[in-house]
Amino acid sequence: MSDAPPPFVPGAFVGAAHHYRARVYFEDTDLSGIVYHANYLRYMERARSDMLRLAGIDQRAAMEAGEGAWAVTDLAIKYRAPAKLDDDLLVVSTVEAVRGASVIIAQRILRGQDRLTEGRVTAAFLSPDGRPRRQPTGWADRFTAIMNGDIPPC
Repeated sequence: MSDAPPPFVPGAFVGAAHHYRARVYFEDTDLSGIVYHANYLRYMERARSDMLRLAGIDQRAAMEAGEGAWAVTDLAIKYRAPAKLDDDLLVVSTVEAVRGASVIIAQRILRGQDRLTEGRVTAAFLSPDGRPRRQPTGWADRFTAIMNGDIPPC
């Protein structure tokens, strides 16, 4: 019997959607125990990063190889109801569109059946000098597979 903790697996694909669990901690809230508005963006960013990692899109390797990195170029968010201290949240992310140098991802944050927040993010792949460039080979295919519910093997 091992004393090692189980592997860290915060998210998973469910069909064409990526599900990511998040807990609201004290540091996420204001003095009233309600999640500070900018922290919803953090939950969404973590969910997108987890989705890419699970799909085999290695952002770190691309940065270290000098290929470039993702940058959010457009963001729309709508707050419907507040999350509160100790809430168990679910961030559901779906790929809406794939282009040569960008991807559009829709996200919603749920508490049980209640939709708390919804957003739509456009992320562009940028070269090290900050100019848009085509995604590394195979990434657009992986995003298309996610969009179609056909998660590619990593």
